[in-house]
Amino acid sequence: MITKDRIVDQFMSLVRVDSETKHEGEISKLLMQELSSLGLTVQEDHAAEITGHGAGNLLAVFEASNGYENVPTMLFTCHMDTVAPGKGVRPQMDADGYIRSDGTTILGADDKAGIAALLEAIRVLNEEQIPHGRLQLVITVGEESGLKGARALDPAKLEAQFGYALDSNGAIGDIAVAAPTQAKVTMEFFGKSAHAGVNPEDGISAIQMAGKAISRMQLGRIDKETTANIGSFEGGGATNVVCDYAKLNAEARSIVQHKLEAQLDNMRKAVESTADEFGGEGKLTSEIVYPAYKHEEASEVVQLAMNAVRTIGLTPRTFHSGGGSDANVFNGLGVPTVNLAVGYEYIHTTKEQIKADYLPLLAQLVIEIVKQSAAMRR
Repeated sequence: MITKDRIVDQFMSLVRVDSETKHEGEISKLLMQELSSLGLTVQEDHAAEITGHGAGNLLAVFEASNGYENVPTMLFTCHMDTVAPGKGVRPQMDADGYIRSDGTTILGADDKAGIAALLEAIRVLNEEQIPHGRLQLVITVGEESGLKGARALDPAKLEAQFGYALDSNGAIGDIAVAAPTQAKVTMEFFGKSAHAGVNPEDGISAIQMAGKAISRMQLGRIDKETTANIGSFEGGGATNVVCDYAKLNAEARSIVQHKLEAQLDNMRKAVESTADEFGGEGKLTSEIVYPAYKHEEASEVVQLAMNAVRTIGLTPRTFHSGGGSDANVFNGLGVPTVNLAVGYEYIHTTKEQIKADYLPLLAQLVIEIVKQSAAMRR
């Protein structure tokens, strides 16, 4: 039913379209045309006005087959943007069966492999007249910029009762059933300037405060569900001046909310206690970027995916992801969603690759999920 050459050609065409995050205008227009040509009703939301990105999210509806209108609406979601360097991608099929760029850019399988699989799945559902319930496709902008497109989505536009993101690392058949919430953290240190050679004892070094505070924090892998990291350091200038201001940009993540709160409290105490010792001032602020989600293996959304994986001849594997995705946002908006592995490798690097055989396999998995949902729920 699935045509490998067709889906590979589709994927190659998609990755050739520049769509670095914040610059999604061209790929959005192409996807609107593709989805409309497949018989879906497509609309672009107002996310661009909120995010400043090059387009809004695309929301498309594939109406149910006759007699299957009572099957609950299912969501499939991917994102259209890529990381940099993603301009002028030149994909090539190598002798080992992998698709790669020419090495000067990323490939863009994250997440255009997911999009290609969705488009092929819709084609096959049409061509083979496979019975299906109502499907809602949401293709977001700004996923690589902190899930900005999904976060700007109007919840009232979500019609699905449950869903699947096609945007996880891992082999086809892997299912991310949990992913952490993320808090963006800013730590500021206020000291006192002085001449570094004449009277350094009159100064309070914000840099020293920051360094001491870091040494008191638990960072890296805290436990199997919690991590924290310092991403950047800002402050200082001339070497003959005791630095009076420094800023740390950081993050904390956990699948368990109270563990995230405990980690943030640990970081805050380190900042404040160190500042007190130095006679300066320390301040920590944090913002939850997206919520965590966790589904038990026995849940319906997971079981449906696992059964579909088995049906196409693979072994399902559930796991807890360490990263966030649009699935986090959709769960937070009340749509139970898990993230299906796409099969891409070395994403966000110029070594990114995907095995060509994974593309039709992913489309097959989507079709099987749709078929089993229709059979179970009718």
